[in-house]
Amino acid sequence: MTKNSEIKQILEDDTLINVLDDSKVTSDDIKVRQAEAAITERDIDKSRENFRPIAYRAQILFFCIVDLAVIDPMYQYSLQWFANLFSSSIENSQKSNDHILRIQNLNNHFTHNLYENICRSLFERHKLLFSFSMTIKILQGDDKIDPLELRFFLAGAAGDIKILQNPTQWLDDLEWAECYKCLFCMSQLDALKGMDKFFIANEKEF
Repeated sequence: MTKNSEIKQILEDDTLINVLDDSKVTSDDIKVRQAEAAITERDIDKSRENFRPIAYRAQILFFCIVDLAVIDPMYQYSLQWFANLFSSSIENSQKSNDHILRIQNLNNHFTHNLYENICRSLFERHKLLFSFSMTIKILQGDDKIDPLELRFFLAGAAGDIKILQNPTQWLDDLEWAECYKCLFCMSQLDALKGMDKFFIANEKEF
């Protein structure tokens, strides 16, 4: 049989032609499904990104309770317990079709829920410290606190500071030295610039 005859016989084979047609249909269907999957994946990624602030808040709160072990080794909380509490807030927080409002509702509910549950396990003397720690970490996470102001609040005045002459009659020299160190450091902060000069100019009012 010649080569041309073989080709002619293949082309006249209905079964083979049907198989090839089916393959083309299947291939086209796969391409359509792949395109649809790509669109769906992008939509899922977009939705996931919309809810990233929830994961960020949860991360902040988890490491906040992990730090409690520094205060007392008794304060140990598992990731599974934390995840179950988070799931509970997803179910019980107020629903909304507006994803921004939904995020706000979920963050508020979970933060309050976590705070109440943790406080039940804390000694009374540690509850205020935990409240302060949680507040600071949330503000830091929301970029609503100046790190230099926080450092000054926690550590006070630091560094070699030249003390000016005591302008007051109601502070002795030692008290004035400590007071001026704080005033000088406060004046280095954007929110309190000039505090040292203002105090000296108005020391009688203070």
